[in-house]
Amino acid sequence: MTTNTGCSACRDGNGLDFPISMAFQPIVDMNTRQVFAHEALVRGIAGESAGSLIARVDAHNRYAFDQSCRIKAVEWAAGLQLPARLSINFMPNAVYRAETCIQATLEAARRCNFPLERIIFEVTEQEQVLDIPHLTNILRAYRQQGFMTAIDDFGAGYAGLNLLADFQPDLIKLDMDLIRGVDGDRVRQILVETTLDMCRKLGIRVIAEGIETRAELDCLRQMGVELFQGYLIARPGFETLPDVHYAD
Repeated sequence: MTTNTGCSACRDGNGLDFPISMAFQPIVDMNTRQVFAHEALVRGIAGESAGSLIARVDAHNRYAFDQSCRIKAVEWAAGLQLPARLSINFMPNAVYRAETCIQATLEAARRCNFPLERIIFEVTEQEQVLDIPHLTNILRAYRQQGFMTAIDDFGAGYAGLNLLADFQPDLIKLDMDLIRGVDGDRVRQILVETTLDMCRKLGIRVIAEGIETRAELDCLRQMGVELFQGYLIARPGFETLPDVHYAD
C-alpha cells in the first residue's frame, strides 16, 4: 500500500471490502455495582467472530479495517444510547500519524453526538509492535484529545514494564491467562498483587478480564480489584447491551 492510499483510507474510514458490525461487553465496578464501560468487539454482520474477520485483514486493508471499527463502534454506541464509557480497540500498526488517523473517529462522535470524554482507546499487547516510541506517541496524542487510554492483555505481550516506563495509561487489563484459576494458584496471586501495588503507585486502574468463576472474582476482589469483565458477569451482546450479573 502506498502512503497516499493509506492516508486516505485512514482519514476517511473508507475502503474496507467486507461489512462489519459490533458486539458490546460490559466492564463493571463491583464496588459501586455500576457499568464502568462497554467494550466494542468487532463482529460480522451475521454475528461472525472477530477472529474470522481479523483473518481477512492484511497490509492492504489494515487502515480501513481499523478506521471502520472505530466508526462502527461509535455509531452503535450512540444508537444504543450507551450509558457509560465506550472502549474501542485500535491497531497501532494501522496508525501512521495519530493526529490525522483520529479524524474519522472525531467526526463520527460529532455526527452521532457521542461525548469524546467517554471514549477509551484500548491497545492490545498481543499485537506485535516493533516501534514502541510510535505507540507511546499515539497514546499521548489520544490523551491530549481528552480520551482515556488502556492497555489490554497486560503481561502477555510485547512490551509490559518497558511500555509502562514510557507511558502510564489510565487503565490496564490483566491478561486472562494470568488470572485463570488465580484463586487456587499462589504464584498467580503474587504476580497479581505485585501488579496491583505497582499500578496503585502509578495511578493506574486495573481491570480483571476473562472472569469465569465466582472463586476468581472473590479472590481478586479481596486483593483490591474493583473493575471486572468476563462471562460470569455478561457475555458480549451482538448489536445490543447485555444484561449484567453481579454474581450475588
